[in-house]
Amino acid sequence: MEFDLNAGRSLVTVLSLVTFIGIIVWAYSRKNSAAFDEAAQLPFKQD
Repeated sequence: MEFDLNAGRSLVTVLSLVTFIGIIVWAYSRKNSAAFDEAAQLPFKQD
């Protein structure tokens, strides 16, 4: 079985899209909201 370069490119494109969507879902997940809100306030906290 020969390796088809276009099939490889398609596979990489699909995997990249799935990874991107996974990151978006993770970033907007409600369970991470509290941690992200706390991290967003770190620069404003006094020592």
